[in-house]
Amino acid sequence: MPQCEVCGNEYDKSMEITREGDRHVFDSFECAIHALAPQCAHCGCRIIGHGVEAEGATYCCAHCASEEGVDGVRDRA
Repeated sequence: MPQCEVCGNEYDKSMEITREGDRHVFDSFECAIHALAPQCAHCGCRIIGHGVEAEGATYCCAHCASEEGVDGVRDRA
């Protein structure tokens, strides 16, 4: 039975995600997010949506980007 690479749970309904040629196995979206979602360069939260990319960094929102000194960014509406 496949085993989740984050929590170690063996689960018959696990999911396999291939990213940049690397195979990952998870038992839930929660574990997949924990392992694969990028983190905000300011607050550290996992970015589930589009986020904001600026100056080589990724932020969860325009506010976090501005807190890091990035000007002229805004959230998508």
